[in-house]
Amino acid sequence: MSENVSPRLDDALARRLRLRSLAAGETLSERLRRYAEEGIRRDEHPLVTFRDGPAGRRAGLVGGPDVWEVAMWVEDLTDEVDPVATLDAESALSRPQIDAALRYGVAYPDEIEARIELHRKDTAAASKF
Repeated sequence: MSENVSPRLDDALARRLRLRSLAAGETLSERLRRYAEEGIRRDEHPLVTFRDGPAGRRAGLVGGPDVWEVAMWVEDLTDEVDPVATLDAESALSRPQIDAALRYGVAYPDEIEARIELHRKDTAAASKF
């Protein structure tokens, strides 16, 4: 279910939004909906931002890698006594960055798990050549 809302935007902001929507091949409603969703997620997870790339739009750490990458690295370290401490010690990431990525992953597990699965499948397919 969705709710119709009608925000009042000044003319300059509305023009800028329409221009960005058009350039991205989105409707104005789609762009506003995405901005609202990502804005809420940024409020909830301040060290997380969103970026475009060849595999689509995804969550990433501000000044760091994608969130799914951090989650995958921790997953790959499950044989360690403390995977998070090991990643903290062996990478350029700070503990707050790692914690922020993992909190985001807990909030949006399907999104992160899908990215990890896609990466693993693509890597496995590429290694066959």
